[in-house]
Amino acid sequence: MITRFFHIVFVNTLLMACLLCPNATSQDPQFSQFYASPIYLNPALTGNTAQARIAGIYRKQWAKVPGAFTSYIFSYDHYLRKYRSGVGLMFMRDQAGAGALRFTSISGSYSYLMPINQKLFLRTGARAAFVHRAVDWSELRFADQYIRDDPFATVDDMPRSSASYFDASAGVLLYSRSFWAGLSFDHITQPNESMTGRKSRVPLKFSMQGGYKYPLTKDIKGKVITSVTAVAIYKAQQKWDQIDIGAYYDYKSFVIGLWYRGIPVLKYYKPGYSNNDAVVIMLGYKMKNYISAGYSYDLTISKLGIETGGAHEISLIYEFAQPDYKRDQRKKSFMVPCTKF
Repeated sequence: MITRFFHIVFVNTLLMACLLCPNATSQDPQFSQFYASPIYLNPALTGNTAQARIAGIYRKQWAKVPGAFTSYIFSYDHYLRKYRSGVGLMFMRDQAGAGALRFTSISGSYSYLMPINQKLFLRTGARAAFVHRAVDWSELRFADQYIRDDPFATVDDMPRSSASYFDASAGVLLYSRSFWAGLSFDHITQPNESMTGRKSRVPLKFSMQGGYKYPLTKDIKGKVITSVTAVAIYKAQQKWDQIDIGAYYDYKSFVIGLWYRGIPVLKYYKPGYSNNDAVVIMLGYKMKNYISAGYSYDLTISKLGIETGGAHEISLIYEFAQPDYKRDQRKKSFMVPCTKF
């Protein structure tokens, strides 16, 4: 009981420090199956499908830690071939500390396709979002409540419980039928997210994405049966950065992925503490080329250890198009070769 008491006090104190410290800045939610939420990764990926896409992704991070992070995204995007444009909507939610601290974002995105030649294409994109951050003080327990045996209220003076602001992102993507390379910038306006009336700017986030799809076997009609897709992503926000590098193996309707997250050798948190985060294993299945389902597990390899329970992630994507559009083979030239997972 005493151990649990000090654990709860520690968690609440840490949360309070994040909320009240004028120099504290939040970090964005991240997903291992980043291409299952392409609008979030890079707004230039909006509408990079045959015609329309509905996608959902759910992540439970550090499942064995009380008050673990829970994040999910629902999105819809559509490609308008007549205008060479993609439009999309996205809803994102992130909860931490037993649901006490909540982050909600509703955004719209737009992309424009510019063919360079018959084999090389350029997409540019932008995203505008309305963001709401809130904390539910009733979900937290403070030391004075245990001392006074009062489970309902604390005598501490709490700050306001919410903050709202507008945010903006932009991105660009260069690709062919076998490779892609992109840049994206989030929090371009660096909005103030403070709930105390002070200044707490959301730091600019920078990301580079790239990959190459290599077909291994094809049938007599030239359709790819098996392929390997190598992918790398670099993300940096303020003084924090990371690299995700790995590959997918596609066999007909099945996908297997293996990833590493961290920056070993090149960067250390401190002497003797290498920058390792997780190894990610992903399994996916595609049904009739329009429904994709994926599951991934992050095995923690940092000093946090396996006691955290790692992270579980589930994704589901549904793509659809009009019959006449499905028969039009020109649509394949405009699609990014990155995997749906």
